[in-house]
Amino acid sequence: MTLLHPQPPGIPLPTPSPLTQPFWDGCARRELRYQSCTACGRAIFDPAYACRFCGATELAWKLSAGRGSVYSWSTVWRPQAPEFVTPYVAAIVALDEGYQMVTNIVGCAVDDVRTELPVQVTFHDAGALTLPYFQPV
Repeated sequence: MTLLHPQPPGIPLPTPSPLTQPFWDGCARRELRYQSCTACGRAIFDPAYACRFCGATELAWKLSAGRGSVYSWSTVWRPQAPEFVTPYVAAIVALDEGYQMVTNIVGCAVDDVRTELPVQVTFHDAGALTLPYFQPV
């Protein structure tokens, strides 16, 4: 049985921008953040300058409960870069607030991951950034 773990420090990391910095600041505080459109109320993720549903530009950052379920997933056995440890499970998680995010699943066996698996966010330091992973609840 192969257990899924967070990636070790030294993997390639994203570079925060002025648009994404509030998300990364939240992760550093162990908070999962997303945007919400003040016009139509829809949840927005990845961070954006305008609502992808109604086009409004007034978006507010909100705190997510960090709970959801696996929408789709794939087990990776051949890493995209040599710094990554395999296997890992890349997943799309559907959050209860109404948005989806791409992440990795940890804290369970590879064979335990399935569509609609209930998950909760967990944070792990990866050097310069703190990354959100999800684990079964």
